[in-house]
Amino acid sequence: MKIGQMLLSAGAAATLTASSAGAAQPVTGPIATYWMSASTTSGMGAMMSGLGAQGGKRPSLGAMLSMGMNGGPDPNAVNHSLILQLGSSHRPGGGGPSAEHDAPATLGVGAVLPLLSPQPQAQPTHEESAPAPPPQYRQPHGRMLIFWGCGEHAPQGQPLVIDFSQLDQAGAAQRFAGLARGMAVTPMQPPSPTRNATYGEWPNRDARQFAIPANGSLQGDHFVHGNYSPDIKFSLTAEQDFLPPIQLTTNARNASGSATLAWRPVDGAQSYFATMFGASGRDQMVMWTSSANQTSAFALPEYLSNGEIARLVGARALMAPAQTTCVVPQEVVSAAGSTGFFQLAAYGGETNVSWPPRPPAPKAWNIAWQVKVRYRSTTSGILGMDMSRMGGRSPDPGQPPKKKRPSLFNPLGGIIP
Repeated sequence: MKIGQMLLSAGAAATLTASSAGAAQPVTGPIATYWMSASTTSGMGAMMSGLGAQGGKRPSLGAMLSMGMNGGPDPNAVNHSLILQLGSSHRPGGGGPSAEHDAPATLGVGAVLPLLSPQPQAQPTHEESAPAPPPQYRQPHGRMLIFWGCGEHAPQGQPLVIDFSQLDQAGAAQRFAGLARGMAVTPMQPPSPTRNATYGEWPNRDARQFAIPANGSLQGDHFVHGNYSPDIKFSLTAEQDFLPPIQLTTNARNASGSATLAWRPVDGAQSYFATMFGASGRDQMVMWTSSANQTSAFALPEYLSNGEIARLVGARALMAPAQTTCVVPQEVVSAAGSTGFFQLAAYGGETNVSWPPRPPAPKAWNIAWQVKVRYRSTTSGILGMDMSRMGGRSPDPGQPPKKKRPSLFNPLGGIIP
């Protein structure tokens, strides 16, 4: 358990004790809230980022061709990313809002990270909403088969079939939304221009560098300051750093027709969730999740609170932290064929820090600021495909990689099915 989580639990227990004893404690604030969303990516997602994708854009064909001719992307690539959001109930005394984060040198992105406020009437960059299909998602023609649960066979009653020839676009979207609502996830509410009098964020339009090096670390002293927020000083330890990358130990198709995903335990992970997409021809898509309950791959947001993680693990919607293997049913593998693209996510909970420390009741607690750091780690790939063989790389470091001629249709020598 992270130190911040223990502090939060202790604070909650103290609150409960005070309440049960009938003592009232006035609480005000916080004036400022600061959220840090820390993500670790490995597998195909990190490999594609290594092709030169910037700002969430797809890598260019030229970058893909260049990487393909030089032996393919690195299957061991690991990327870190960070989103910083500062919200305050105060407005700047004069001039425009100004704030910055003095980061430890271990982060590797510069000593000062400017927290810029969005332009008036600009769309918030990091606004979060209820789980749903991504905006760019297009409903397919034909039908979609939806499976769920780990095991050799899909239980009776699967798959759920959505036939788009019998539903208009709005109807299909509503059915997807219904699957997501079945998990009853309450989206977290980070600082934003709509919830705070003044708001600043990073990355932003002026960020010259926002890629965190693979060895970048959150450990060390942090100082957030500006003209609309009290000074925020806190330190993060090794237990409050980025989650480690997920290391797969098995990604193989079994002789029975099922497939097995297995991984090493991730330090700090509180739960796991696996999804897979595939296609059979042009008119049939396949969706699967590791949830023991009927749901969709769009059901969960990127980050979950500690309470939601505990609830969803108890409901078997998320895999428990002790679980390190999941069998994808035979029926799912057969329906998806060779096109199954999977993602495995580890949810790391959160670290919470408040200042000043909570005094004993009934003395008033006037909170100046609160910091929340939340964590996740993901890996992805093609079900049953050895990532070390992508791009002509050899899984044996003692053997030279096999050279493959790139083509316009498959420049990475096997990554694109």
